[in-house]
Amino acid sequence: MVVDDSRAMRMILCRILASLGYETLQADNGRSGLEVLRSADALPVLVLVDWNMPEMDGIEFISAVRAQESWLDVTLMMVTTEGDKPQVARAFAAGAHEYVTKPFTAETIQQKLTLLGLPDAVSA
Repeated sequence: MVVDDSRAMRMILCRILASLGYETLQADNGRSGLEVLRSADALPVLVLVDWNMPEMDGIEFISAVRAQESWLDVTLMMVTTEGDKPQVARAFAAGAHEYVTKPFTAETIQQKLTLLGLPDAVSA
């Protein structure tokens, strides 16, 4: 799942995930991301989430996901322009598993998935 207020960024991330064999869901902010999670037939394995979004930002989204016991197995990766060390630490403290700063490459996303133990869905 990709949660980002930028349609272009959602498309880029969805394309990267699709090239790795993942099906994706999308949401344009944290609040709609929570709605997608609640209504999904199956929980996504991974959520890539932006920090700066209207209505509910990425930190609030991650905190809300972590507050739901039934969603604890969802892997959360922050993908954002926020790259200062205190911001990175805040994201991890909120419950993010990994962190990628924009701009990034498809290889960076793939390396982070490997680091998280999430193999390419194509080769899995």
